[in-house]
Amino acid sequence: MAEFRGSYTVMVTPFREDGGGIDEAATRRFVDWQIREGVPGLIPLGSTGEFLSVGDDERTRLIEVLVDQAKGRVPIVVGTAAEWTDVAVRYSREAERLGAAGVMVVPPFYSSPTEDELFEHYRRIGEAISIPVMIYNNPNTSNVDLSPEFVARLGEIDTVRYIKESSGDVTRVREIARLSEGRVTVFAGYHAWDSMRLGADGYVSVCGNIVPRFSSDIYRLTVTEGDPDGGREVWHRLLPLIDAIAGDLYVSATRAGMEMVGMPAGDPRPPRLPLPEGPRSVLRSVLADLGVLTARAA
Repeated sequence: MAEFRGSYTVMVTPFREDGGGIDEAATRRFVDWQIREGVPGLIPLGSTGEFLSVGDDERTRLIEVLVDQAKGRVPIVVGTAAEWTDVAVRYSREAERLGAAGVMVVPPFYSSPTEDELFEHYRRIGEAISIPVMIYNNPNTSNVDLSPEFVARLGEIDTVRYIKESSGDVTRVREIARLSEGRVTVFAGYHAWDSMRLGADGYVSVCGNIVPRFSSDIYRLTVTEGDPDGGREVWHRLLPLIDAIAGDLYVSATRAGMEMVGMPAGDPRPPRLPLPEGPRSVLRSVLADLGVLTARAA
């Protein structure tokens, strides 16, 4: 079974300028750019990828293009969340068939299921595939909070081996490792550097869409090279960017930032709108301070 480590970019879905579908050329450029910049893995069709706004045919083609362009150089971990368990199982089986190295699954986000219902949801997904499952705890948007105790229970499912932990409570990194007896590896969703210092082995990074080199350097320095002070310095440099793309407009802000660094991926899909000029101006200033703003965007 594949092993995942490092700062993975939870990528936007590149859309064509005319809004007509997936921009395959932009997707291929994005993959090569991310790999050149040192990113060790990509996660499409998560929240940042607007998974609820991508049709089934589009998601199939997106996975095909990503796997083909990556050519095994980095793992592709596909978001396969759905409110109905049968659909999540179908998406997960398709991802494996198309060459994904793993899947990431946020809990059903409307029905507010019980823990027994959640366990059955993940059990069916996990037993339907042979690649690793990364569960995704994001209580702010899914209306469900996966406690460390329950994560340890989910870790009894053979393929459940990772979690993107986005509750904001960094102490959960330690507790998940302890209670699961190391079966579940934590990827930070928030507070990446702090989480790594507590034992997180990865970071699911939104800012990696804009500054992949900086993003990948956090893990490389903090964990791989054993230089936590260097990793903290990079993390502190990134905090203004992370703040600038946080909040309800994060998808639009991330897309705007990508355009500003010369890697456009189109506008978000309705009901989302392009980033307004006020936040756009702040973002432009932050990227200028980081030295990554293109001359055209300046």
